[in-house]
Amino acid sequence: MKRLLSCLSLALFCVISSLGVPLLSGAADRPNIVMAFADDWGCHASAYGRLKPGGLDDLVSTPHFDSVAEQGVLFTRAFVSAPSCTPCRSSLLSGQHFWRCGSASILQGAEWDFDIPTYPLLLEAAGYRIGHTYKVWSPGTPIDAPHGGTARGFNRSGRKFNGFSQNAMKGDDPEARKAELLDEVRGNLLSFLDPNGDQKVDGEAPFCYFFGPTNCHRKWVAGSGKTLWGINPDDFAGKIPPYLPDVPVVREDFADYFGEIQAFDAGLGVIIDELKRLGVYDNTILVVSGDHGFPGVTRGKCNLYDFGTHVPLAIRWPAGMKKQGRVVDDFVSLPDLAPTFLEAAGVAIPDTMTAKSLIPVLASEKSGSVDASRDAVFTGRERHVASAQPDYTPYPQRAIRTDRHLLIINFAPERWPMGSGPGFGEPATKMPKLANWREDTGVGFRDMDGSPTKAWIVMHRDSNPELFDFAFARRPRVELYDVQKDPHWMNNLAEDPESQPIRQQLESRLMSELKRTADPRVSDNVIFESAEFTKPYVRTKKK
Repeated sequence: MKRLLSCLSLALFCVISSLGVPLLSGAADRPNIVMAFADDWGCHASAYGRLKPGGLDDLVSTPHFDSVAEQGVLFTRAFVSAPSCTPCRSSLLSGQHFWRCGSASILQGAEWDFDIPTYPLLLEAAGYRIGHTYKVWSPGTPIDAPHGGTARGFNRSGRKFNGFSQNAMKGDDPEARKAELLDEVRGNLLSFLDPNGDQKVDGEAPFCYFFGPTNCHRKWVAGSGKTLWGINPDDFAGKIPPYLPDVPVVREDFADYFGEIQAFDAGLGVIIDELKRLGVYDNTILVVSGDHGFPGVTRGKCNLYDFGTHVPLAIRWPAGMKKQGRVVDDFVSLPDLAPTFLEAAGVAIPDTMTAKSLIPVLASEKSGSVDASRDAVFTGRERHVASAQPDYTPYPQRAIRTDRHLLIINFAPERWPMGSGPGFGEPATKMPKLANWREDTGVGFRDMDGSPTKAWIVMHRDSNPELFDFAFARRPRVELYDVQKDPHWMNNLAEDPESQPIRQQLESRLMSELKRTADPRVSDNVIFESAEFTKPYVRTKKK
């Protein structure tokens, strides 16, 4: 293994040298970099609730995320490149649109191309010590490859935090179990930072660490939000989005999800405490975010509506900010973080990184709109899980989001957006009744995670067909929404005569960006439809 790592490091050195990236050493003022990244965490935090009271964010408490924002910058318009774990992370780590990442542009079946530079490996070659805990890049082969693979993993104290509610709800003392899970976070971090237990960071090199728990991913324990965090499902009445049923089981599902968000925030608090104790907090860029929206609900994860693509983002970096506590409304795409980290570390940004460094925004003293060029983001999706059996076709989408509008192009409107139901291609109305509404095994539509909410929608499709259609029905080729007047994307303006000028303008700008950045979806060779991308996914054992 050591020999393999040496060969990889040498190969990376050669690649980086060819890119003109300076390999720095001994620069004591280079910042440490910590990325706290929650799986399936959409844009829900109490910091946002204070900005816009009266909504869902009134019901979640994230004091540690809020403290990062108060001591740094809170971004109100941060979006992922793709609302699916692996392609989102591919874009984040490589600093470019997900569609430029080859087979890493999809989820199941993804393979990493080591010719694609990533910020952790570039930093390692430039003298940084890199490490990660829990999840960085998976499913995909090799696991966590863009962040040094399993050899750079630090999970000595375990992985139980990933199933937070499942483990905390065991036994008669949930508070004690919660404390044990937080101790696991501490132990894993210290196995990287302070392996000798002498209360000082190992070595003199700056470090780059990725904290990526998956507890916000399904499945969590029903009722855990109230039991573990005191979140009352009844408080969600009247706040559930109109494309979802405002019924007790869905309110409880929201409460349990918010409980997992608070668990992640508690883990973030441990990270912050340890960075302070070790004396490195103020020389660290701390970034906190998530990889897409709410899983297992309509218009959340795997959708290009804001509920699927809009994520929280707070950045704290005392040395790189003139003014703390700013709220920035510029549009930010998570791939922007890769060139930001490289620029902060004094490492040249490869030409393959099409994203834009946030250093000027962080260094500004302005709030609100800082950089006028950051007036839109581009998102998209190809294959998520193997849902459209038997041919495993993707559901190709691209979108542009501006201050006023969201325009989505569905390139294959004849396909099912969440995959097909039982029979894989049969009309959804032929789906059988479910014996147990809490479990949706056999329901199909696998690009929506299994959940009580999903099962309720399927079970009640006859009495609430509009809710079923919001979740699973085919969609038109073009969708256009005025997000200021219609924040829940209920009224598609794509065929509205008065909306044709803005539709044409946004379509033109979106297609220009896809062509400019060589999106295979709009090229003569649409690789995402080839056998390499549509073959059945076979899970391989970890080596």
